[in-house]
Order: sequence, then structure tokens, then C-alpha cells
Amino acid sequence: MKLIQKLPPETINRIAAGEVIERPASVLKELIDNAIDAGANNVSVHVENGGLGLLIVEDDGLGMGLDDLKLSVERHATSKLKPDQDGNWDIVHIETLGFRGEALPSIGSVSKLMINSRAKGEPAFCLYVEGGTVSDAAPAAPLKAHGTRIEVKDLFYTVPARLKFMKSTRTETVAIIDEFRRQAMAHPSIGFSLQTEDRRPIIYHPETMDHQGLLRRLGVVLGPEFAANAMNLDQMRDQVRLYGYAGLPTFSRGNGLHQFLFVNHRPVRDKLLTGALRAAYADVLARDRYPVAALFVNIPSNDIDVNVHPAKTEIRFKNPSLVRGLIVGTLKHALSQQGHRAATTPSVGVLRALESSLSSVPLLSPQAFPLSARDYSLRPISFDSTSSFFTPSNVSEPNLDNAFPIAEYGRATTLSKQPLPPYVESQDLSFNAPTESLNHEPNYPLGAALAQIHKTYILSQTDDGFILVDQHAAHERLVYEALKTGQHNLNMRQRLLIPILIDLEAAERDKILSHAPELETMGLSLEGFGPHTIIVREVPSILAKSDITKLVRDLIDDAMDTGSVEKLSVGISEKLADHACRHSVRAGRELTNEEMNALLRQMESTPLSGQCNHGRPTYVKLKLKDIERLFGRSG
Repeated sequence: MKLIQKLPPETINRIAAGEVIERPASVLKELIDNAIDAGANNVSVHVENGGLGLLIVEDDGLGMGLDDLKLSVERHATSKLKPDQDGNWDIVHIETLGFRGEALPSIGSVSKLMINSRAKGEPAFCLYVEGGTVSDAAPAAPLKAHGTRIEVKDLFYTVPARLKFMKSTRTETVAIIDEFRRQAMAHPSIGFSLQTEDRRPIIYHPETMDHQGLLRRLGVVLGPEFAANAMNLDQMRDQVRLYGYAGLPTFSRGNGLHQFLFVNHRPVRDKLLTGALRAAYADVLARDRYPVAALFVNIPSNDIDVNVHPAKTEIRFKNPSLVRGLIVGTLKHALSQQGHRAATTPSVGVLRALESSLSSVPLLSPQAFPLSARDYSLRPISFDSTSSFFTPSNVSEPNLDNAFPIAEYGRATTLSKQPLPPYVESQDLSFNAPTESLNHEPNYPLGAALAQIHKTYILSQTDDGFILVDQHAAHERLVYEALKTGQHNLNMRQRLLIPILIDLEAAERDKILSHAPELETMGLSLEGFGPHTIIVREVPSILAKSDITKLVRDLIDDAMDTGSVEKLSVGISEKLADHACRHSVRAGRELTNEEMNALLRQMESTPLSGQCNHGRPTYVKLKLKDIERLFGRSG
């Protein structure tokens, strides 16, 4: 009796379908890939019953003639690969989106598939595949001058067990919309439309092939708030280009669903890329917050392997450290260039809340809301306070006796025409703005302090509106940046009285030692000590009380998994952030006008001061024109 048996073709086809077709959204991905590879300028999609009942994809690409149509549903037949002069087929250097030649036969083996296609200048033909059985191709009424229309009905009807694992119609529709949006972002020059049963059509018009066209497409797909709060990226390194847009830290989300990554215009979900994105924002976001980004990596085809996964969502890079370094470096540089810029979203929310409040307040007499010191705690600036600006113990106290004094506002709406005295420079928290004599409104981005509200918020007037600053959040960022600078400049490390020996597998030992020079720059000194052991001699001072053995093992796991030891710098940053939080001006601390203005001036000259160490905004800006609109004073 033979123990090994050859499977029948229909079973083989269904197994292959299970590898490629996980759900209706997988079908949509394969069909859109084919449409784009065929040179389509427009792709339209129609969905019923979450794609399980009906899914139609129509394009205006090259289309297929009769012979190509017949071959399109044959296993391992493809137009995506070509033989070289020696007759060898290269399955590594893939220049197209599709490549396996399994999509259409796999779909046809588990559904009722109809293909209607017409090549330019040729008649149209249609072909049916039902449960893997292929019908003869026949002439068909042309849909367009050229292109292809594919209808997929009753998906998985041949494998009822698979249907049991499908989600609700709504969930499957949402998955289809997500895949549709990713494809639309990956190809902004192509027009896309999607029609589902219970939603209005989603239409994305073709955009130009430049940064502005990409931003318009991303703004339509991700919303205008993303476009208003995104940083433009474009960097090249060793033939690898990174471009796209990433949101400000204050424009973050509670999960990673708003991170869109593309490699050679292929939507991917790759842990190397997501890890690099996470590492770039580690310094400006809390661990439970995620950046919003649409990042595009263009890389030579011989430097990646797209055959890793049947669904083609994972990528293997020939030089992963190059790609990771490009992403982390580009994003960190872009973030540092934002200065005190914060997301507009909080301001929009405040305006909406004010508008809602004003619309709901009835006309009442002034006696309806009597003011008292208890419920109306707004402290105008004054010059009688002698309190000093609180700084951490290892950062010198700035001299604020005469730093940034301005003419007292009182209840006036404009600054008195008096010159500002020289700025005072401190050792660590420096205020290096120029001395000016002003005969006009101050032109500082964050304006001049008017008052302190509830001993928590600073009210500042700018030339086009006013700003509310969270004093604790703002000072926390300033102290954190000062601590980082001190840590970097002093390369603060602590030599261990008794070095720590850690036993490892040979591969682990070699891997972590390959990162020893990088770890050395961050204060962690280690070296080999025999074939299976390393010895740790120095550690970053701020981590001296941590579990060093656990830290090193975590670094090894990180290095083995992603090729990076970013976790050490993340750990240092977290300790510095905790220290900065504990040693920053607290809510409830009364500040003098000098202290308030010193805080504003330093925010203007400090990177990332628009958000605290946890990614929350440090200030909200309301423009005068928006306030006037609330009170019906605009044009």
C-alpha cells in the first residue's frame, strides 16, 4: 500500500487558493494589481455582500486578446516574467506588482468567475470559470475601447468550511475599503472608484505625479487634517529613496492602523518598516500612541525579495540596516525641523467646542453668572513676584530677574510701544534670541504673555490671535531636551565596580558584538569574553539601577529580530522623559510674567516644543479671524 498519493488538480487548486485568497479583500488586491500592471488609468470596483456575493473590478488597461484570455486562467501562466537570452526565467528581480501567476486560477477554483476583456483594435471575448472548471472563450459585447472587467460571484462556495471563518458583511466590507484606500494611496496618478451596497461611492480622481499630487491624494484618503499636519519627506541614500508624508507627534492615534507603507508602490505590512517608524517617533510619543504616516520606499528590484509571502505583503531586504537607518534618520531630521509647530487638530476642536457652547447659551442677564476669585481664576501679569523658574537639579537655574520683561498689558489689547531689554543667556536653558527695540506689535511666533489662567495655562497674544500654553507640558519638553543635550555632550556613563558576565549562544554573542561600536556611543561598553560569553563593563548612568542582564538580552532579541539595537536609546529616552516630568513646572505653580515670557521664547528656539514628551500638544493657537467668526464679526 502506497503511503504517498498525488492530489487531484481541483484539490491542488483549492490549496493554492487558500495561500493567495484569504478573504474578499485579497481578491480585490490581486485584481487591482493586475489592472495596474496592465497600464490602467482608471479602476472601478463594485462590491455586494462584503465581496462574498459579488465583486467586480473593471479597468481601462491594455486588455487581453483571445489567446491571452485562455492562458490567464491556467496555473502558473503569467505575463509578468520574461526569459533572458539563455531561456532562464528570473523570479527574483520583480518589476511588476503581480508575479506568481496564481491569482485568476486560484480565484476561479473557489468562485464563479467571469472575465470580459478586449485588447486595443481587437474584438472582445469573455470566459467563465466555475469551481475550477473553465468554459470555452466566446465573443462578447465590448465594454470599452480596451480593458478588462472581472466578476467574482459566490466566493468560497466550493469550500463552505472557509465561509465559516469569514467575518460579518460589514467587517469584510471595511477590509475591502481599507485595501482599496491603500491601493489608491500607492498610485495617486490612477483614478479609483468604489461602490458598495450601503455607502456612497468613494471616488479618487487622478493626481499629478509630484509631491503636491501625492499630498492631495493622501488628503482625500486620510482626511484634510492629515494634509494640514503632515511633514514632507524626500531623502535618497545608496539608490534607496524614501518619500511621502508623516504626521506631527500631536497628530497621533491610539493604534497603528493609520500607518501606510509602500515598497516600489506595493502596499506592505512589514515589521522592519513599522519598527523603524516606531523608533523614529520614540522620542516624542508615549508608548501607547502611534504616528500617522504614508511612507514610500523605492528600491532597486535586485535589493528586495517579494516572494516571501503568497499575499505579497511582506518584503525581505538585502540591506535592512540601510533601509531602517534611512527611515529613522529622515524622520528624526524632519521632526527636529518642526521647531515649536504643533498639530492644528486641538485648535479646531477648541473652536468647535466654543461654537457649540455659544450656540447653546441663552440670553441671560450678567447676574446669571456672577464672577468670583474662586470660579474665575485668571491672573493678569504683574511685576511683584520674585519666584524663580524651577529647573532640575542638574541643569543650572537661569537668571530671570530681568529676563523678557514686557510692558504690562492690564486690560489693553495691544502692547505698549516700549523696547524689550536684552535677553539673558543661561548655561543650559539658553535664551539666544536677538535684542530688539520694537515700535510695533511683537512678531514672536508664540507672542507675549497676557495672563496665567488657573495657575496652569499661559495666555499669550500673537499678531494674528492668541495662544494657550500648558505650562507643565511645555516646560517638560524644554527640560527633556536640555537633559538629552547634557547626556549627549557628557556621554554620561558609569563604570561597573564588578563587571557583568552574560552567557549566550554563539550566534547571539556574535550578533550583539557586531553592534558594540554603536552601543559604545550610547554608554554601554561590552566585549567578548570567551566563545559564549560577553562582559559588560560600563552602562549609561541613567540606567545604572536597571537590570543590565535583562537589558542586554532584550537588545540581543531586538538585534536578532530587526537588526537594530534601538531599544537602548529608547530606554535612555524613557528614563530622561520620566526625570523631566518629575522636575518640570507643575500645574498650580504661579509664574511671573518674566517666567512666562522666558518659557515662550525658549519654546520658539527648542526642537519639538509643540508637544510634550508623550506627544500631547503643549499649546493651542486660535486665530483672530476664527474668533471673530464665532461672534459674527467676519465679513
